[in-house]
Amino acid sequence: MAQKITPNLWFNGNAKEAADFYASAFPDTTVNVTSYYPKTAEEGLADFQKDLAGQVLTVDFTIKGYTFTCINADSTFKFNPSISFMVNFDPSQDEQASEHLDALWDKLLDGGEVLMNKDEYPYSKKYGWLKDKFGLTWQLMLTNPEGEPRPFIIPNLMFSGANTNRAKEAIDYYVSVFTDGKMGTQAPYTQDTGPAKAGSLMFADFQIGGQWFAAMDSGVEQDFTFNEAVSLTVICKDQDEIDYFWEKLSKVPESEQCGWCKDQFGVSWQIVPENMDELMKRPDAFAKMMEMHKLVIADF
Repeated sequence: MAQKITPNLWFNGNAKEAADFYASAFPDTTVNVTSYYPKTAEEGLADFQKDLAGQVLTVDFTIKGYTFTCINADSTFKFNPSISFMVNFDPSQDEQASEHLDALWDKLLDGGEVLMNKDEYPYSKKYGWLKDKFGLTWQLMLTNPEGEPRPFIIPNLMFSGANTNRAKEAIDYYVSVFTDGKMGTQAPYTQDTGPAKAGSLMFADFQIGGQWFAAMDSGVEQDFTFNEAVSLTVICKDQDEIDYFWEKLSKVPESEQCGWCKDQFGVSWQIVPENMDELMKRPDAFAKMMEMHKLVIADF
């Protein structure tokens, strides 16, 4: 099944370098430049994009069948741990899962920073959280082979600041938006923990668009929350589906631009048609897209 939801990662002019780095760190990873900026600054480029005329716009990297898109942009948005990526090493599927976790940890940590020490915890015999040299954060976990299988990569949403204690509300909403949505594991806090109230989610996972996501309420005060550095692209089959997801996920009008929107929790989404590559080859497509809020296929 084609990937319905793709994480988009905002880079400061070094998207291709980042994709190549992840391809060198993760096994079974491919890199593919998917689009370029218009060749001249007069073709609808925003001010910050004019120095990027003719350069790479987006580049995909795919880890064991799971695709990320890197956007080559500027320094407007910076990664933080509000959206991280869990990497599950399952001993039932890989006899050297622990060793492979260690190897990836060392590669991702090159030039990066440890956020939680790689160690044994009540929920995993080996787990660690790190920030790589580009600022993106990863949680590496040795999973319980007796548990229900989960994919290798799972995006994790951490609800902090004003969003603390809203993880369950958000999961319920996302599950209601996607017709195939369903709840998975739920592990609530049993007592007040920092800003997290008893009954809020220490950890949970859920499925939307045929893909697993995780969410948690932060048990410590944080000075960050969701931003556009990580957005989630929803691939739509037609204009009706674009209209549906836009109505459900766009709750902050001032954040609407060229298919980007933001929901009531501050998570950024991109709602795009599945034939976007073909549309962008039409005359003046980039300039037309930059003028849109919701993408309207007929206007290309």
